[in-house]
Amino acid sequence: RSAARRPLGPSPRCCPGPGPGPRPAPRRWLAEGPGPAAGGGGGHGGPGDEELRRRLDGLVRKHKVVVFIKGTPAQPMCGFSNAVVQILRMHGVQQYGAYNVLEDQEIRQGIKNYSNWPTIPQIYFDGEFVGGCDILLQMHQNGDLVEELKKLGICSALLDTEKEDAK
Repeated sequence: RSAARRPLGPSPRCCPGPGPGPRPAPRRWLAEGPGPAAGGGGGHGGPGDEELRRRLDGLVRKHKVVVFIKGTPAQPMCGFSNAVVQILRMHGVQQYGAYNVLEDQEIRQGIKNYSNWPTIPQIYFDGEFVGGCDILLQMHQNGDLVEELKKLGICSALLDTEKEDAK
């Protein structure tokens, strides 16, 4: 039996396209067997791959919001990671797991295989892969991020700002 993964949504676009228009939603995966990090295509199939997959499972589920970035929230090391941190800060998300992929090459490559998403940063809500910087930015711009945070029990600080402006 093959270790196929079935997409739950449209295919992600990790790079800007040639023209304007709506960006597709991120791809969410339903595993039908071991994923790429467990030897299903991205790893070497050894016992270390299974251990890495379990480690990544634990990391993405450790907090309601988890980001894999280059650098730290206090000192992002690339513009896309900085944008993710700033968007979360704008919404008042203070409690989240942040993992610096520059400190651990195994996680840096492993998380790409785990999500089948080729770039960093990567954002997870409640253990579910959301997407990269472009997806989070789009969610912020169209208001979806406020709703997704609400589902996590996080009230966006932007709602407080709107209430103040209405007064």
